[in-house]
Amino acid sequence: MTDNDEILFKDEIAPASASVAGGGGWKILIVDDEADVHSVTVYMLSGQKYRGRGFDFLHAYSGEEAKIVLAQHSDVAVILLDVVMETDDSGLRLVKYIREELCNNVTRIILRTGQPGKAPAAQVILDYDIDDYKEKTELTLEKMLVTLISALRSYSFITTIENNRNGLRRIIEASSGIFERQSLQQLGCGVLSQLTSILQLKKDAVYTQASGLTASGLKGESMVLAATGEFGKYMGRSIEEVGNETVRRALDRAKSQPHGFYCEEDKCAWYFRSKTGSENFLYFELSKDLDENDQDLLELFFTNVSLAFDNLYLNKGIEDTQKEVIFHIAETMECRSAETGSHVRRVSEYVRLLALKYGLGEEQAEMLKLASTAHDLGKIGIPDSILNKPGPLTSEEYEIIKSHVQRGHNLLMRSSSPIIQTAARIILLHHERWDGQGYPQGLEGEETHVHGRIVAVADVFDALSNRRVYHEAWTWEAVFAHFLEESGKHFDPCLVDILLENKDEFMAIWEQYHDECGACSASREAAPADSDSSA
Repeated sequence: MTDNDEILFKDEIAPASASVAGGGGWKILIVDDEADVHSVTVYMLSGQKYRGRGFDFLHAYSGEEAKIVLAQHSDVAVILLDVVMETDDSGLRLVKYIREELCNNVTRIILRTGQPGKAPAAQVILDYDIDDYKEKTELTLEKMLVTLISALRSYSFITTIENNRNGLRRIIEASSGIFERQSLQQLGCGVLSQLTSILQLKKDAVYTQASGLTASGLKGESMVLAATGEFGKYMGRSIEEVGNETVRRALDRAKSQPHGFYCEEDKCAWYFRSKTGSENFLYFELSKDLDENDQDLLELFFTNVSLAFDNLYLNKGIEDTQKEVIFHIAETMECRSAETGSHVRRVSEYVRLLALKYGLGEEQAEMLKLASTAHDLGKIGIPDSILNKPGPLTSEEYEIIKSHVQRGHNLLMRSSSPIIQTAARIILLHHERWDGQGYPQGLEGEETHVHGRIVAVADVFDALSNRRVYHEAWTWEAVFAHFLEESGKHFDPCLVDILLENKDEFMAIWEQYHDECGACSASREAAPADSDSSA
C-alpha cells in the first residue's frame, strides 16, 4: 500500500456493538439476515481508517430494508451483501436493482455468502456488476481489510472522476454562456468543484475577484463570486468583510509571489491579474500535503483558469462597450430636441424597476433596461420643425410623428441580436394602448407584448413629470391621478397598480436623474392638439 492508503489501527478494538461516530466516515452498508454477521463485521472493522477517514456502518437485514437505506443515503461507498436472505437470490436481485433501477454504478458491492452453491462465483462475476465475491468463512480480518480497501479505492477513483467531470462541465457552461449575467459566478463555482475533487479539499473555500470597475459597479473592491462551507455567508460581499485573518494573510502573500501561488500547511491561495486589469484570488484549504504532482497539476490548472478569466473579461468588455454605444446613441437622439436632458436614462431605470416588480427575472430586466433606451430611435427621420414645435400639431404633422415607430422598427428588425430584437419590439409597440386605441397596429390588452406595455408606462410617466416644449411639468399628484384615470384604458392595469404602490421608488429615480433646469427631451406622439397629453 502507498502512504496515502495507510490503514491506521487503534490500540484497543472497540466493542462489537460500536460503530464509527461522526459524519465524515466512509459509509459501509451491511446487508445480511444474520445479526451476528453485522456484529462481527463491525467488531472487525471498528477503529480502522482509510485515507484519514473512519467507517460509518449502516444496517439492513433484507433486500427490501436495503432499498430503504439506499433511498436515505445516496453516498454509500461499499455494500457488504449477503446472497441468500429472504430468498435464495435476494442479494443478486438487489444488485440488479442498484445498478439498473437506481442507475447507481458508483457504489462498490462485495458479495458474501455462506452457501456458495446457491450462486456459483464464476457465473455471478460474469453476470453482475460487483467488485468481489467471498465466502464468509474465508473473510479473516486481513482479507476483509484488503477487500474493503480495494473497493474503497475504486469508489474514491470513480467519485473523483465524476466530480472532475461535473466541475469541467460547469466551466464549459460558463465559457459557452459568456454573455450571461452569472457567467463569472458559474466559472468560480466550477473552479472550486474541480479543486475539491482533484485535491480532495475541505468544504470551506472562497473564490474572489476584484477589478477597477466590477460588474456590480463597485470600484476597487474584491467581491466574493463563489463560496462553500463556512464562507457561504460572504457571497456577493467584499473580501474585506471576510472575518478570517488567515484568509486575508494567505491572499496577500499569494499576491506578492512571482507565480501568484502561496501554500502553507493546509491553506493555499492563488492570485492572477488579467490583461484587462482585473485581479483574481483563490483561497482553499487542503486535507493533505501537496506533492510534486499536485503542484504540477495546480500550475496547469491555474494557467487554464487564467485564460478562462481573460476570455471572460475581454468579452465582457466588448459587451459593455456595445451597451455604452447603444445608450449614447439613444441620448444623442434626444439631443435633437429643443430641450435636452436625462429622459433616456430615467425611462430605462423606470423600465427596469417596473420589470422587476412585474416579476420578470433580473437578466431580462437588465436587457429590457438597455433595449428601452432606443424606444425613440425612429425620430431620426422626423423633421426638427415638427419634433420641436411648441404649439399644437396639425393632423398631418401628427401622422408624421406616428411614423417614427415603424421607421425605428425597420432599422433594427433584421438584427439577430436578442437585445436588438427586444429594442425593435419596444420601438414598434410602446404607443399601443390597453383599450386598442393606440398605434400602429391598434393592439388590445395583452396582445401587446409586456415589453411594450412596460415602456409605455415608463415613457408617459417621464413625459408628464418633466417640462416639454408644449407643457410644464405636472405635479406628482396630477401625474398619479392621470395613471389611475387611464388604468385599463391607456395602460395595463397591473402595471399601473405597480406604479401607484411604489410611488416613492419611482420618484427617487426622478430625483436622482432629473435635469437641473427641470427640462427633458421633447416627445410629441400622443395627440395632435392636446398640449397636456403625454408621450
